[in-house]
Amino acid sequence: MTDRRILARRFEAERPRLRAIATQLLGSAADADDAVQETWLRLERADAAGIDNLAAWLTTVVSRVSLDLLRAPRRKREHSWQVQPWRDEPVAEDADPADLVARSDRVSVALLVLLETLSPAERIALVLHDVFGQSFEEIAVVLDRSPEAARQLASRARRRVRGAEEPAQPDRERGRRIVDAWLAAAQDGDLGALLALLDDGAVLHADYGTSTQLLEGARTIAEQAVLSGRLAAHSTPILIGGRPGVAAVMGGRVVSIMAFEISGDRIVGLDVLADPARLEALGVQRVVG
Repeated sequence: MTDRRILARRFEAERPRLRAIATQLLGSAADADDAVQETWLRLERADAAGIDNLAAWLTTVVSRVSLDLLRAPRRKREHSWQVQPWRDEPVAEDADPADLVARSDRVSVALLVLLETLSPAERIALVLHDVFGQSFEEIAVVLDRSPEAARQLASRARRRVRGAEEPAQPDRERGRRIVDAWLAAAQDGDLGALLALLDDGAVLHADYGTSTQLLEGARTIAEQAVLSGRLAAHSTPILIGGRPGVAAVMGGRVVSIMAFEISGDRIVGLDVLADPARLEALGVQRVVG
């Protein structure tokens, strides 16, 4: 396998499978593309003539790259932007998380929340084995552990995911009530109502792509919300990584999403994503509405 053109053609044939693996492991199409590109770069640097099974080699490498990305600190905020329309009905209690993944090329919000409770190694073991049918011997190579250790990781992950519960219905109802109250107050320019919803120490983080913004304190955030009343008038409640949120839709396009962090009956944090490139990469337009 020394001809680079042949190698490139074989890699392209494997790309859809590698991207599917990375997407399920990472929960982000953009990160999955990065992982697949890094896999190609490593293949270019490798001694291709010494690779007996290219498909297995590529699976191992893309999984290792995904593991590195899962462990990277920057992913903490990236994973919050998994979006779906707000539905009041809970996920069926007997739903198998692996089945949820296998039924869709996008990680569902419910599953993503459950997977986020796992360590990176547990997540790799569960998804590679239960979804993609990798043997524990193959997974052991990715994780640099014994096959038995990989089996135990998958077993522990399976128990944790199946034992996880959806947020209690009262919490879901409270979140929806606060989101609805926020939108109504912002549309009406009701500063007092907004202040009543916000904790005094609330913080807002916003990513506009070309710039970022940090607002601290209830009054500062409330005043900004009043100025953004037009967006509120075009917004709809959604779930973002299991958190209450809103999506602003202008001209048929999602122009921003905002996730709420709620403690008790007060909003303590707001995360805004208004970067067009990231919104497009996340496929938000396909899941909102």
